[in-house]
Amino acid sequence: MITSKNYIREIISTIFLISVLATFLLTQSCKNDKKQTQSNIVEVEKENVIEIITEHMDFQMPDTITSGWNTFRYNNLSPQTHFFLIDKYPEGKTSEDAKKFVAPVFDSAMKLITEGKTEEGFAEFSNLPEWFSEVVFVGGSGLLSPGKVGETMINLKPGKYIVECYVKMSNGVFHTSMGMTKDLVVSETTSGNKELMADIEINISSTDGIIFNDSIRSGKHTFSVYYKDQTVHENFVGHDINLVKLNEDANLNELENWMNWANPKGLIEPAPASIIFLGGVNDMPAESHGYFIATLEPGKYALISEVPETIRKNMLKTFIVSE
Repeated sequence: MITSKNYIREIISTIFLISVLATFLLTQSCKNDKKQTQSNIVEVEKENVIEIITEHMDFQMPDTITSGWNTFRYNNLSPQTHFFLIDKYPEGKTSEDAKKFVAPVFDSAMKLITEGKTEEGFAEFSNLPEWFSEVVFVGGSGLLSPGKVGETMINLKPGKYIVECYVKMSNGVFHTSMGMTKDLVVSETTSGNKELMADIEINISSTDGIIFNDSIRSGKHTFSVYYKDQTVHENFVGHDINLVKLNEDANLNELENWMNWANPKGLIEPAPASIIFLGGVNDMPAESHGYFIATLEPGKYALISEVPETIRKNMLKTFIVSE
């Protein structure tokens, strides 16, 4: 009987020890899983995303960012169409110089052009400061319609830059004159981000226009944009890439005319109601490249540059997104 009791106690003790051991192992496993999950979260959060918000005529964003590859997520919460363009001004020049010496010239020229005094208007640009020819456009987003969010990735070297938007108000005044210029410092600290993996490649040049594989299905896509060359077009800017959703009644000639700011009715609010801008990659130097991300629903779209005569230059390409 005693032997039987001892046997039972040994069994109970064994079961208890097994239970404790199992609980311990399960707890450790959960902790390891949690650590692994936390590690994954940290890994994802390592990618620096620069948030930009526009509510009125402003760029709500950090004053200083890291250098290297960065993704800019631009949220247009305003009732106007906008983009952001990053300019490398000559050493010592800031947004105050842009407001004082550049914006007034463009406003004066645009006023004359709108009044039908085209020759006098373009003559106004001779009043730009000599150093303005040294300004380099290094990228940014494509045009974004009100309420849209665009993601663009570009590579920036350390230095001082200016962020701007020069879409025009309904009275022809540029957004730059309404406060849409901002100084930006790119630090020596690198982001550590890697380039995006694109599933759609776009090449653009002054000779061939926009070239890409236009067989695109609906869903989320990452576009790469390679600038084979760059040139100054008739409206004093280089070519870029803007993604546009076209409604059934969209007029391509109207879109082409609106994309040229030098046209009195170009790049002016409101944008044509039959088109929706979804971002892109703004003006960059030759042999540069950037990326943008967009989720596409089935329908008709276009890629277009902000230059005159886009159809003739093969810089307005329509395509269909299938199911």
